[in-house]
Amino acid sequence: MHFLRIFMSIFMLPIEAIADISTQVTDFRLENGMQVVVIEDHRAPVVVHMVWYKAGSGEEDPGLSGVAHFLEHLLFKQTKTMEAGEFSRIVAENGGSDNAFTSYDYTGYFQRIAADRLPLMMKMEADRMVNLDLGPDDILTERDVIIEERNQRVENSPDALFGEQRRAALFLNHPYGRPIIGWRHEMDSLSLEDALAYYRQFYAPNNAILIVGGDVTAEAVFEFAKQTYGLIPANPNLLPRERPQEPPQISARRMKYSDERVAQPYVTRTYLAPERNPGDQSVPAALTLLAEILGGGQTSVLTQKLQLEAQNAVYTTAFYSGTAFDKTSFGFVIMPSEGVSLGEVEAALDQALVEFLKEGPDPDKLKRLKRQYRAAEIYARDSVQRLANSYGVALTSGLSLDDIHEWPDILQAVTTDDIMAAAKLVLKEQTSVTGWLMKPEEAKE
Repeated sequence: MHFLRIFMSIFMLPIEAIADISTQVTDFRLENGMQVVVIEDHRAPVVVHMVWYKAGSGEEDPGLSGVAHFLEHLLFKQTKTMEAGEFSRIVAENGGSDNAFTSYDYTGYFQRIAADRLPLMMKMEADRMVNLDLGPDDILTERDVIIEERNQRVENSPDALFGEQRRAALFLNHPYGRPIIGWRHEMDSLSLEDALAYYRQFYAPNNAILIVGGDVTAEAVFEFAKQTYGLIPANPNLLPRERPQEPPQISARRMKYSDERVAQPYVTRTYLAPERNPGDQSVPAALTLLAEILGGGQTSVLTQKLQLEAQNAVYTTAFYSGTAFDKTSFGFVIMPSEGVSLGEVEAALDQALVEFLKEGPDPDKLKRLKRQYRAAEIYARDSVQRLANSYGVALTSGLSLDDIHEWPDILQAVTTDDIMAAAKLVLKEQTSVTGWLMKPEEAKE
């Protein structure tokens, strides 16, 4: 089990890579509102079975940060029909593997197993959707586990601590500004009732998406789903998915964090950016290509200007992920060369961006980049699990199957003018958050 970091997810495959798979995808809804998506792939007799809840840390009440991730752990405890640990033991005894994950917009549970064991997986997963049976001892032991996880992943990492502060500076009002794993002082007091209240509100079939990929047919999955998930009543009290939004940012924000454990100082610059929305993906498509053009590899603008020409940076990258329920972020990470200060490398970043906004992208490089995305569509078919995860991330972020399947063509239609318009929309000094991570002695300079 794990929580997902800002910059990456081990599960995610770029959704632009799955256009041609649409002919293998079927979806339907059960009477209780649960969406079911089937991705057929008969090359091997295995399946990936996933349940995604449209609730993550973004649905947590103020003061209860980390409860979504906490509940993810607790779902491996006992239910009214299974003992603690029995779920994973049965999966392993049947030759499979299972895990779970929590992010801002979703919580997911999955198993990879032989195709003929799919009915058993669906029966067990449906059971823990409604029959979780927790006691005070479960809360105490598992709370210690997640606190130790935070110690290992966050408290022992200056990069992670810096990332938390940077994200909190970018999202002042939105729950994306809270860490998925939770603030330590709030994790300490998470209670049984906190976990059960979240469970009762959000763990319901009308708030869940079932994704099955592999050696199955849509007809068989439909019958299995009706016999398991279809017996669970919908939650009639499920509310629309509304969250506090960010106020307009009218002033640039800056932060510095120093720590003796810092191995390599660096500068970050982030901006709020539009997310992909149903029927409205053109600007996110331009931003996706903009991130690659500015910081996506050896031919990118920042690599060429800062690393190869000026040689004042040893590492440069740009990042953007438009697959989010609410506004997302666009940003840069720049690591200075030895002897180059953070101020100097930040100035070099600023100058490179000014020049790009005047010159625009190289049309030939944009064509090559689009061809690379097209090539990725072929490789996307190699992993059903990664495909299933890509669909899950998109659907729990509010997109439809049509949006997912149209995305590759939208990317191909992006022009240099679209990229320039998107860059000017997002890359504004007054809406930026700039952070410096450094050793304490460097903070005194």
